[in-house]
Amino acid sequence: MSYLFTSESVSEGHPDKVCDAISDGVLDAIFSQDPNARVACETMVTTGLVVVAGEVTTTAYVDVQDIVRKTIKEIGYTKAEYKFDSDSCGILNAIHSQSPDIAMGVDKGGAGDQGIMFGYACDQTPELMPMPIVYAHKLVKKLTDIRKKNLKLMPYLRPDAKSQVTIEYDNNHKPLRVDAVVISTQHDGDVSQKKIKEDVIEHVIKKVIPAKYLDKKTKYYVNPTGRFEVGGPHGDSGLTGRKIIVDSYGGWAPHGGGAFSGKDPSKVDRSATYAARHIAKNVVAAKLAKECLVQVAYAIGVAQPVSVYVNTNGTGVLPDGLLGEYINREVDLTPRGIIERLKLRRPIYQKTAAYGHFGRNDKDFTWEQLDLVPLFKKLLQ
Repeated sequence: MSYLFTSESVSEGHPDKVCDAISDGVLDAIFSQDPNARVACETMVTTGLVVVAGEVTTTAYVDVQDIVRKTIKEIGYTKAEYKFDSDSCGILNAIHSQSPDIAMGVDKGGAGDQGIMFGYACDQTPELMPMPIVYAHKLVKKLTDIRKKNLKLMPYLRPDAKSQVTIEYDNNHKPLRVDAVVISTQHDGDVSQKKIKEDVIEHVIKKVIPAKYLDKKTKYYVNPTGRFEVGGPHGDSGLTGRKIIVDSYGGWAPHGGGAFSGKDPSKVDRSATYAARHIAKNVVAAKLAKECLVQVAYAIGVAQPVSVYVNTNGTGVLPDGLLGEYINREVDLTPRGIIERLKLRRPIYQKTAAYGHFGRNDKDFTWEQLDLVPLFKKLLQ
């Protein structure tokens, strides 16, 4: 018997992703001047308004208004008819300094908060990611690329979009085919839904998903409500950190609950999740398992994780407990160790704000590198 599994993604113009991009834009601007800053930046957007809040401790000065307007402009909200645009939106800055109670523990190298973080990898795709989330990201990224670089192809596109991909698997978790694709894309008012559907199937879906996974039974749902003219922060309010499953593994693997965007790497919500992905990916790349889930847990102000857990779901060539002990012994999972190994005190974060934090080929995504493979292969000797 086969089964179906679905993941979703959203474009950079989705209101929650607008917020993630602004929060990470503030973080990058601060890190450009002060790599040791403490940043926890939260953003909320709605019709004509951006609210930026959070805790920041830094020697840097950044123009928050300028960052917000540049980010919104780059995303593509530049017309008054969108009811939210880079030139006219109101901006409220409510940032203040970090609590000294938290700083006491973090200054000594401890974790910025308690929490559990998960990392995952599998051999379903070259990216060592679950297939549904890989294609869901690529679909909305393709829409954005057309809108920004080849607008003549689909001149009616607006920034907000969502995708959903359903994959049929066999009982051995091998992807067989794409069962359904859902795409909702914001559009100008003077285009027919028939035209949008034809263009999306031809210029987006068939360009992204390999033909071998598409068949006569594959179902296509394009703008299934029948209209998507009103969107973005005017259509729905947005918040930083509200798309954590989109950001990680599309629901295929667990999520500890902590968001990433707007947080400097002393916050293990971000850095330890990146480290867990780094470990899991290298375990799979080293052929120690076909899939690997890594959980790490921390106590606030304490440097060493309180636990490290590994689960290869029966695909490992070695016992999971042995692998977990080896990782805990050989890989530095203190916040300071993670930050140094992955070079996380750099202004690299705004590009992570949309299309996923994992499975991407970018030199700044150090947690995607396979530099631990030689270390893990020693277990096979």
